[in-house]
Amino acid sequence: MNRLNADENMITTVIRNLISNAIKFSHPESSIIIRANLSDGKSEISVTDHGVGIKKQDQEKLFKIDQHLSTPGTSDEAGTGLGLILCKEFIKKNNGHIWVESEMGKGSTFKFTLDPALSR
Repeated sequence: MNRLNADENMITTVIRNLISNAIKFSHPESSIIIRANLSDGKSEISVTDHGVGIKKQDQEKLFKIDQHLSTPGTSDEAGTGLGLILCKEFIKKNNGHIWVESEMGKGSTFKFTLDPALSR
């Protein structure tokens, strides 16, 4: 059994942010799915919503500090656009990778991996 040695506070902050975003961009009464899998020796965590989705050209901007992107939620909630940038830095510090898969009108899945062989 592989043991994952990552900073618990950083990883829980990432998960909380992804869940918060999923709630913010989901339609009322829709579901959010949180999964954790072990594949090829890596832990993969995903948060899936069935919300508004993200345009392809905007997906590339989400994790870049020099590409400011802030979109109001489904109930017009405000955001700074900095949460995902922080998530990327926390995952990177724990030798992981984070990305998004999304389709307009169908929702988004944010995923990140942590490799036990590379973890702190």
